[in-house]
Amino acid sequence: MRTEQKFSLGMPEQPILQPTEFDPEDEYRPEPEAESQAPSWMDGSVRIGIHTSVAGSYLHALESAQKLGCNALQIFSASPRMWQGVSARIPDVDAQAFRARRDELRLGPLVIHANYLINLASTERMLQTRSIQAFHDEIVRAVALGADFLVVHPGARGESRTEQAISTIVESVKQASKRAPMDGLRILIVLAGLRNLPVGACLDTAHLFAAGYDIKSEGGLASTIGQIDGAIGLENVPVIHVNDSKIPLGGRVDRHEHIGKGKIGAEAFARILRHPRFGSVAPEGLTGRAFVAETPIDDPGDDRRNVAALWELAGLKEQAPQAEKGFSMLTAALQKKLSIHRKAEKKRNATAETPRSARGGRWMPRSAEKKTRTKKDGARKSSAKKKRG
Repeated sequence: MRTEQKFSLGMPEQPILQPTEFDPEDEYRPEPEAESQAPSWMDGSVRIGIHTSVAGSYLHALESAQKLGCNALQIFSASPRMWQGVSARIPDVDAQAFRARRDELRLGPLVIHANYLINLASTERMLQTRSIQAFHDEIVRAVALGADFLVVHPGARGESRTEQAISTIVESVKQASKRAPMDGLRILIVLAGLRNLPVGACLDTAHLFAAGYDIKSEGGLASTIGQIDGAIGLENVPVIHVNDSKIPLGGRVDRHEHIGKGKIGAEAFARILRHPRFGSVAPEGLTGRAFVAETPIDDPGDDRRNVAALWELAGLKEQAPQAEKGFSMLTAALQKKLSIHRKAEKKRNATAETPRSARGGRWMPRSAEKKTRTKKDGARKSSAKKKRG
């Protein structure tokens, strides 16, 4: 008689479950949305960037930032000194290429600076309407490019009272953001009346200094940080524009200078960049906070040198991204072209035409008119002396 052997696969026996009732609608229900992941640039590292040009292509701005040794950047999404039309919208193919390349280069945050002509505080109906539309378009372009922050100057209040101007700004921002999905974009313009919108603030070292905040001294910096924290909260300041100033403390004029070469100075920037409250490490700092330079480029390489100065003053020279030796957004050819343009503009201003001469009926430069007037006055005086003689 044969003995039957049983073999075990080492797996416990499982009870057979009856299938549950099938719901046909399950096939048409979308999968639950995945939990949003923090962007790669919010890793606690210091983020340093500079304003880069989009001339020719939005991709050029990304390549420039990478070659200058940045891990963050700021751009204009369109010309900052012209009113744009609907044609200024960014084609999907360009926006997708920009997003993909930015991911490859691991650059962030991306800050966009809005058009300088926008005046959200204006009480002039035409200008306010135009500003609202222009700012709406800025939001649309920023979202298309996947920007993290959109910086905008509130504008000038003119003859209106401060309270009225604030109310006008709040209403203007609300109107501009209607029917514009923010998609992670944050507007940097802190106002109590905009609590329902994703807003924050952007500080500027040159603006603070010119406004009378003594960020140059250790005590003055501590006092300034305390005032900012008390007024808006440093957790609401994800971007700081780092610019030295050509203007002394309290000068009330905005004139940017190269890092460490102006009235604020290198020592003060080292304190600012290394201060734990301005840092990117919690709990004292804010993860992902970026320092972005808006410094002038007078000579080729100024942009690269300013970025390098920020990394060095932050005490992170060895950790800074590798910059491309000799690269600058201001090439020798572009510098020559700009020099010719400036000389021509200066000449036009110097020879600005004045109203027609009553005698000759022709246009005359102010300089020539002044010389002619001087000669005539001299001749009249000489004639008067002869008569008296």
